[in-house]
Amino acid sequence: MAPTDDIRAKFGRFRILVVGRANAGKTTLLQRVCNTTGRPEIFDREGKKIDAAVVQSSVDRGYHNIENELVFGSNIDFIFHDSCGFEAGGEEEFKNMKTFVLERASTTKLKERIHAIWYCIPMDEYHRAITKAEERFFSECNTSSVPVIAVFTKFDALWDDAYGQLKESGLTRAECKKMAPDRAKEIFANMKIWDRLCDTQYPPKDFVCLAEMDTGNADCGPLLEGTTGALGEETMQMLLISTQRTNLAHCIKYAVNRYIH
Repeated sequence: MAPTDDIRAKFGRFRILVVGRANAGKTTLLQRVCNTTGRPEIFDREGKKIDAAVVQSSVDRGYHNIENELVFGSNIDFIFHDSCGFEAGGEEEFKNMKTFVLERASTTKLKERIHAIWYCIPMDEYHRAITKAEERFFSECNTSSVPVIAVFTKFDALWDDAYGQLKESGLTRAECKKMAPDRAKEIFANMKIWDRLCDTQYPPKDFVCLAEMDTGNADCGPLLEGTTGALGEETMQMLLISTQRTNLAHCIKYAVNRYIH
């Protein structure tokens, strides 16, 4: 197995396309992954820094460039791309996103390849978790060898419903609070959201449910572990592991599993 430095020299930084509605909590998620509360710096495809105000002005006018690279100073080993646009129903944006995925999944320029896609679905609107945007993405967007992880954000919104159900059953507040997270998982399973995604033409490889990303209790470990497992190829797994400056537990878990298997 090639050393991490050799892998970096060949493949560059770990590159992720983030997909999801405007209220899906994408920015908060990326901040947690990179252990920061700051905003990312934005670069064009050539690596030239772009003024954030200029980017926002373009977004306000309805234009968004998926080619732009988002990099957080707290962890420059990640490069993120935001699909912002097609979820609102824009035909051109959807075509641009599909073209981007196909090109970046197979480009011979290895440092420009995307390695994973995180599709964020907010659970504070769980009654409409799967909209036409999700249906279209998973039925029409062939991501080739790039694994897609369905990321159910704001999962703590389900805790509130779970708490209410438990309270109606006569349990104490303390009991309800303790049992709500597990009951929320049952509610989620009964909604068959994951089953629906698995029945699509191009289903995601895995899913994770993330709660309290806007608090100090935020834990991105499950997302990083799920992504590592979905990558399949050990070289790409090593590239992702090399980004983990703060998540020592994830690195140790990967190393132990690799040793066992």
